[in-house]
Amino acid sequence: MPTEMTPAASTAGVACDLPLIDHHCHGVMPGDLDLQTFEALMSESYRPPPIGTSQFDKPLGLMVRSQCAPLLDLDPFTQGRDYVERRRQIGAAEVNRRLLGACGLERLIVDTGHRSESIADVPAMAAISGRPAHEVVRIEAVAEEVARSGVDAAHFPEAFGDTLAARTRGAVGLKTIVAYRTTFAIDQSPPSAAEVRTATDAWFRSIETSGTVRLEAVDIVRSGLWSGAELARQHGLPLQIHVGFGDPDITMHACDPTHFTEFLRAMESWEVTCTLLHNYPFHREAAWLAEIFRNVYYDVGVVLNFTGPQAATIMGEALEMGPFFKQLYSSDAFGLAELHFLGQLQFRRTLRNHLDRWILEGMLNLAEADRIVAMIATGNASRIYRRL
Repeated sequence: MPTEMTPAASTAGVACDLPLIDHHCHGVMPGDLDLQTFEALMSESYRPPPIGTSQFDKPLGLMVRSQCAPLLDLDPFTQGRDYVERRRQIGAAEVNRRLLGACGLERLIVDTGHRSESIADVPAMAAISGRPAHEVVRIEAVAEEVARSGVDAAHFPEAFGDTLAARTRGAVGLKTIVAYRTTFAIDQSPPSAAEVRTATDAWFRSIETSGTVRLEAVDIVRSGLWSGAELARQHGLPLQIHVGFGDPDITMHACDPTHFTEFLRAMESWEVTCTLLHNYPFHREAAWLAEIFRNVYYDVGVVLNFTGPQAATIMGEALEMGPFFKQLYSSDAFGLAELHFLGQLQFRRTLRNHLDRWILEGMLNLAEADRIVAMIATGNASRIYRRL
């Protein structure tokens, strides 16, 4: 692996090799992957690339081929097909062990609400990585789980509340994907019981007709949001909020977190910590919200992987005005251990490069740089995730 990209390396003395708390990630695929499946996991789209093209021919693909290949005993920039074949030869268990073991993590905080049946669960992630792993409960996934359980519409609201409370007892935080399902441009006040009943009746009729359980009913999402917030307040847990970049089932312009200011303001009065996840292309807006609200934190997540060689630009913009004591590290890796490995690699590289430049320009000294790194790498997450 190229020396300048390893966690321990530093061109001007800033040490970015300390263990990281990955405060938002997902499990890895435990089985061997063919080329088509591997490339699908490299994309945020639900659609395959055009015939004759490859997901390896984009910034993320360059990172996999240049930085991950040596960990599988391949030369840098090996072809994508050969990379996946080598992965199959070694076996998924060994690939996952090598890549996660090379991440230099202190611990992982794992969102278990997306495709949980096909990826490693929290105990498995702890075993693979050799580091402690903790659960974050995805509110909307719990609602869908309850809807599948056989409960009728009349008893759904109570069953949902009880199940969410039970799941929260062993978790270190909660998460909402309101941005995915309804956008942020909604009524952000708590819904009335009548609104929830009406929305639940309509949702259950839709499930019966379509056979598909997918929560998009605005008033049920609002109810879950406020139920989760109340649990976060009771237990002193952070509420993670998906922002911007992610799966294609979003209306991007309405996922700008500034649309969610009313709710963030309400959570500030409740003293509920809100962590804005990934944020691209709204990472500057997230930094501004972290500046003005006492309870708001943010990260840049998996976009550092997807922007590859250009990731330093994103990190620089995220550092423009956000308080250092409000920034967090996350990989938001899903499915591929490569995304876990590259997430920390890109974070360390880009943060180090900016701090090195600040030192060279006389804006920073080494002691202050080390303090900043420690805050973002572990200190801030340790402070707000009180159950770690």
